[in-house]
Parts: sequence; structure tokens; C-alpha cells
Amino acid sequence: MNKKLFLVIIAALFIFFTADSFAQQKSVSIPFPKINLDIGTAQNGNDVSVTLQILLLMTVLSLAPSIVIMTTAYLRIIIVLHFLKSALGTQQMPPSQLLAGVALFITFFIMAPTWNKVNEEALKPLMANKINVEDAYNKGIEPIRQFMFKQTRDEDLELFIGLSNQPRPANRNEVSTIILIPSFVLSELRAGFIMGFFLFIPFIMVDMIISSILMSMGMMMMPPMMISLPFKILLFILVDGWNLIIGSLVRSFA
Repeated sequence: MNKKLFLVIIAALFIFFTADSFAQQKSVSIPFPKINLDIGTAQNGNDVSVTLQILLLMTVLSLAPSIVIMTTAYLRIIIVLHFLKSALGTQQMPPSQLLAGVALFITFFIMAPTWNKVNEEALKPLMANKINVEDAYNKGIEPIRQFMFKQTRDEDLELFIGLSNQPRPANRNEVSTIILIPSFVLSELRAGFIMGFFLFIPFIMVDMIISSILMSMGMMMMPPMMISLPFKILLFILVDGWNLIIGSLVRSFA
């Protein structure tokens, strides 16, 4: 065993010194990358403008998930799906990540006409250099504002107009987007909770029936949830629950 170990050490030393002498003959060097971060002085106003545009773009990208959630159909959909999960009483199924993915793709389906308008009226002309950035923003935000106005209650708009201490607008075009977005969010929260309430009713009835049966049989120590859960899942399957809920959600934005 010692002889084998000695031969292995001799072979390793031989390979090491041979490689070292070869590297010295060939003058092989390992290059290290040079990274230079330089912040210079702006030479004119255009340099400052470009820098501010880059900072603004980075800020918008970091806030993109919140913008997608707060200005689209996603908010109502994810609220209803979580209410459904609570009403069924399933702790882990379906997972929250799955519900978020389902809500996201349904949002894409609902928002497709609006986003197509934004693409046709704002993005494509901007890419073709037919309009500037300001005109692209004004034309791109208009379809999104129309969608939000359609789903926003007048009471919520009046609330935030009053809280802003601004003069009462004469028409929708004078309503600021800063006022419209929280009004839309408040209306979506209300709509989502209303749909969630109606989702709970049939499942609560199943829980009450199972509890009454267990009490009449004297099985008060057995958790009613353990017995009612399979019946609630069976009821949901028999009425084609996913079709009804998703269809109702999509039609609620019509």
C-alpha cells in the first residue's frame, strides 16, 4: 500500500513540474478582466436627460409587477380564487403559485384587446419613429384608462376626488390617472369580495348539513371538516365549478 502511494506522489510531482516548465517556456499568463465604473461630468443637458430617462426606466421596470396587478383584471381574479380555496377548505391544493399562474393567464386573456390597442396605437408608431415618447404615453394610457373607467364605481371616484382636494372634473378626460388607479383598485376589491361571499354559501351549507348529521349520530368528537371536505370537492366537480367560476370572472369584465 505504501509503495502504491509513493508511486502516486511521484507521478503527481512529475506532472506538476512538467506543466510548470511548459508554462514558463510558453510564457502563458491568465488574463483577468478589467471592470471600470466611471461616473463623469455631464457635458450638456442631453447627457443629464439621458441619465434621468435611464433611471426612470429602471424605476418603472422595478414597479412593473405592481403596475400589472393594480391596473388589470388580476386583482379581482386572484381574490376570488383565494376565496374559493378557503371555501373548499383545502389547505395545500391548489397551491398559491398555481392560483397566481392561473390568474395571470386569465388576466392576459381578458386584457388582450386593451393591450392590442396599446400596441397598435402607441408602441408600433413609437418604434417606427412616427411619434415621440410623450405622444406614445398619451395614446398608450388611454385604452388602459377606458378599461379602468368601465370597472370603477362613481362612488369610489368621488371618494378619491374629494380626498385629493382637487376641483371636480367636468368629464372623464379631466380625471387624473393618479386618482383613477386607487379608485379602480377599491372597486376591484369590492367586486372580488362580493363574488367570494357568494362562493362561500353552498360550501357553508354542506358544512352545516354534515355537522347536523354527525351531531344526530352522536359523533361529536369527529371533526365535521374531515367528512365535509370530500363532499364539497364532489359538489364542485359535479357542477363543473372551474368552468362556472372562470366563466363568471371573464364575463364580469364584459
